[in-house]
Amino acid sequence: MLNIRYRLDDLEKNFAAWSPQPLEVADSELLQLPDHLRRTYLTVASRGECDATVVSNLTGRCRAVESNYLNQLARLGWLSRRRISKTINFSPVCERLMKQATVLQDEKSLD
Repeated sequence: MLNIRYRLDDLEKNFAAWSPQPLEVADSELLQLPDHLRRTYLTVASRGECDATVVSNLTGRCRAVESNYLNQLARLGWLSRRRISKTINFSPVCERLMKQATVLQDEKSLD
């Protein structure tokens, strides 16, 4: 029980420190993701920002598989990518970025 409590405290601290706050995702939208991608997304969302190695350690799947899933989620617009030195970190998309992406898609469709 103490491990669970410590983990919850860690999660709350990670989410409180985020600037901007992550996008609020409805349960019905999460259910639209396949199980394997949902598990990866929830792992990244619980950590805030992490790379494929960290996600693979948390999920128990190999790093190459997690890297593939993370890139799929980034292409679908669920995660954003950021390169730091040689590693690529993934984080959940915030509302501001979602609005910018929607505006860009609308502009492209008008052209």
